[in-house]
Amino acid sequence: MQMPRNHHLGYTPTELAQSPYAPFYRDALSPLPEHVKEALLTGGQAAELFPLVDQAKALLNPGYWPVETGFGLATDGSMQVFVLTSMPGVTPAMWDWWFAWHGSEAQRYKLWHPRAHISAQWLDQRSDLHHYIGRTSQVVEYVGAELLRLTIRFVPPASLGLDDIRLQRQGEVAICARGGIAGTPMETGWLVHHLRPTAGGCEMRSRFWLGGNNVRPRGMDNTMGKLLGGIAARFNPLRANQGADLLVHCAQEMNHLAAILPALFATFGPRTPV
Repeated sequence: MQMPRNHHLGYTPTELAQSPYAPFYRDALSPLPEHVKEALLTGGQAAELFPLVDQAKALLNPGYWPVETGFGLATDGSMQVFVLTSMPGVTPAMWDWWFAWHGSEAQRYKLWHPRAHISAQWLDQRSDLHHYIGRTSQVVEYVGAELLRLTIRFVPPASLGLDDIRLQRQGEVAICARGGIAGTPMETGWLVHHLRPTAGGCEMRSRFWLGGNNVRPRGMDNTMGKLLGGIAARFNPLRANQGADLLVHCAQEMNHLAAILPALFATFGPRTPV
């Protein structure tokens, strides 16, 4: 895929001089955490170690899953990519705000991963609403060396079995979405970013369930949709390097933004005009 016209990586000199977000723009990325490096060296792991999307509600239980950072391919051709990110000084509420705020402008989106993110816009073309659930974000980004045009359709946590009352009681946030390829009728995976408080901050447990039985035509969660999704998945099999690339991408963007998110939230967050 070629870069869309008038799109570019990073901030231009003019944007650095004039953008209200420029003080928060950091081109350099921090080194990958050691547990991410270990997961990459380990490579693909047994599919049985990765709970499937129908077990997402177990994220609300105490403790950790057998694999918190790693990837695996299942026999149906699906791929699971999990990433754990520790975030000192960050609260789950900051991420809840971020997912509503960043999708209105490419310059905001680029703060998240300056070396991979190109653009973001809401499908409904409305800006600066205070919610994201029920909306679709259209993004252009690199994952590894591959340039992708994606749709992220945000859904209520309850649609994946995560109880809203329990999330609130535990002080947690779960960002849930259906991912797809822009310009096609297919939705190709699920994602959850589960945030729970820790001493001095929070941790994010990212979960991606992609390909295989996760593929459906948009709006066709029935037998015919499963059949068509299975055909589409077989024609577009996932590769292990895609799991590694997504693991790196997620680890980079979450660690990068976590370092500036408290200051962003203090400047542009609730009750503060942009």
